[in-house]
Amino acid sequence: MRRIARAPWELLKRAFGWLVLFEARNKLLLAPSALRLRRFENAETGRLGSLLERPPSALVATVIATHRRPEALRSAVRSALAQTVADQVVIVVDDGAGLPELPADPRLFAVSLARNTATAGVVRNVGIRLSRSRYVAFLDDDNLWEPDHLEQALTALESPGGPDAVYTALRRMLPDGTQRDVLSVPFDRRRSAHEAFLDTNAFVARRTPALYFSRLRRTPEVLPREDWELVRRYSRRHEVRHLPRPTVRYLVNPESFYTAWDGPAPTGPAPAGPAPVA
Repeated sequence: MRRIARAPWELLKRAFGWLVLFEARNKLLLAPSALRLRRFENAETGRLGSLLERPPSALVATVIATHRRPEALRSAVRSALAQTVADQVVIVVDDGAGLPELPADPRLFAVSLARNTATAGVVRNVGIRLSRSRYVAFLDDDNLWEPDHLEQALTALESPGGPDAVYTALRRMLPDGTQRDVLSVPFDRRRSAHEAFLDTNAFVARRTPALYFSRLRRTPEVLPREDWELVRRYSRRHEVRHLPRPTVRYLVNPESFYTAWDGPAPTGPAPAGPAPVA
């Protein structure tokens, strides 16, 4: 009997993909909070923009979202500033906890939101909107780039007939510093309806109106993550290409938010709506 009752759900999953179905449900249930967060994002973009002497401008802007990880943040900032591509700016956006002391570099800009949103999409969107650049890259405060990460991405993006966005392979690291594996999956939009195989720490994209993150508040129970939603939506009208060279050292931390890309797809109904996150 239970098998019969689940048959329609299984058919829908096969037809549309479980990630697509879950995201449609998320947008329906979490829309009110997203509207409030959009208003906050607009207000903070205006407030913080007025505090900057000039908009951070370069060929590529690197947006680093952070919250209460001062030592890890400094390491992430150093890896962004150490890129072989010099024509870049790095904008750190703190989610309302306050900023630690950061390296003195004219390419580095750091701002703090007026309050904690617990919504990574809003934090990153503020960084995107405050900067001026042809391309945008993303780095979280607990991950690192190899020195040629941006060079590899921009070489592909700037080549004749190049794509609109690229993502490199991820070297997934355990907290003890050992390597877990390398994640390298060619882009396939149909496959992305059933699997989340891409993280925005490896993603560098041309700035277009489609380059913004979902403002839904996603706790660990809410799937899919905002990385998946961005790339799925962006790839609707833009070419996305995979570069198999691993240029990102991605921390797989059980105590933090991270994507278990190789985990099984849920078989039952979508998870319940999220609880607030401090």
